[in-house]
Amino acid sequence: MGRKQNINTEFKNIKLLSTSNKIISLCSENSKYKVLYFYPKNDTPGCTLETKDFNSLYSKFKKLDCKIYGISKDALTSHVKFKNKYKTKFDLLSDEKKEAIKSYKVWGKKKFMGREFMGLIRSTFLIKNQKIIKEWRAVKVKGHALEVLNFIKNN
Repeated sequence: MGRKQNINTEFKNIKLLSTSNKIISLCSENSKYKVLYFYPKNDTPGCTLETKDFNSLYSKFKKLDCKIYGISKDALTSHVKFKNKYKTKFDLLSDEKKEAIKSYKVWGKKKFMGREFMGLIRSTFLIKNQKIIKEWRAVKVKGHALEVLNFIKNN
């Protein structure tokens, strides 16, 4: 489900506004693991399912000392509404300027219903000790959160 790349590369520190209304700087976040999942748009079918799946497994990620962050280019107000609607237990981060999105190279050409356009390519990054230890690109939503959890358990 998505290919892996760039194992053990330094991750790019990002500072983004979160749904807890503070700026999150990932370098200063204390946890053994960090999951950054980039998704195209709040309250769309695939993005909702992915967020709900990570949310339903949240306590298992937490037991493994793992923080989860969902990131999209949606405005913070949209993130807050989306988080509240689905009672999401982790922060969503707003990247309206696409700084993290471009830095992590998840912005690119997409095809949908015969047309091409630029957009966010659903991707997940697992960070441990300030290094990316696993990447999932062009993620298929179904079962993805569980795949990430199982990877952490076996690492």
